[in-house]
Amino acid sequence: MKWPVYLILLLLVAGSYYFYQGTNADLTRINSRIQELTAAELSGDDIGDEQAEQNIQELASLKRQKTDKENERTLKGILLTFLSAGLLGILFVTLVLPSIAHRFTHAVYDSGEMVQRDPMHDAHSLLAQGNYEGAIESLREAATNDPLNRLPWVEIAKIQRTNQEDPDAAIATLRSALESHQWQVNDAAYLLFRLAELYDEDHHDRTTAAAIMHQVISEFPETRHSANARHKLHEWGIA
Repeated sequence: MKWPVYLILLLLVAGSYYFYQGTNADLTRINSRIQELTAAELSGDDIGDEQAEQNIQELASLKRQKTDKENERTLKGILLTFLSAGLLGILFVTLVLPSIAHRFTHAVYDSGEMVQRDPMHDAHSLLAQGNYEGAIESLREAATNDPLNRLPWVEIAKIQRTNQEDPDAAIATLRSALESHQWQVNDAAYLLFRLAELYDEDHHDRTTAAAIMHQVISEFPETRHSANARHKLHEWGIA
């Protein structure tokens, strides 16, 4: 997905540069003609009243054109600068910065010991590069290394839902997380709320979403999670 974006930006920069140079060429031509007319006027040659009047009118017109072209060049220069900076900024953030960060991390260890990999950090770098499958695999590794941390599961579901536009996969991920671990109350409730959100907003299945809210109420009575579930059911108009 990232390479088409780079290509589009590159084409926009090239197009802006082309039009900017075209304006410069027009200004060069106008300035050259102004110099010719000014030199003819200062030479004192007898060119006749009619020709002199024509030269004066043409000179005035060229000066107006010059002003317009200079303003046009300024606007095109601003656009060219903006697009070029945007392209360079995106390339730096997605390609150069992760490499620099990786090299710096290793450089600070003078003993030459291998730096312990951080799957979450790797996942964020891969996500920034548009490598969604790689990011998901790295997050699954993080979930394996830290089974009581809900964040990798939540991030996987987010990538599947938002970046891959696959809410079914996101639902499967959250259900797998809920079924395969004994979560603390706060973590379990959070995952259930996210699951209900997917059913309600992406599948438009409020019946299943409401059933999940009732599950929260049943499993975590007398907690803020139960109160939040009741409030959500009230918003939906469900008793």
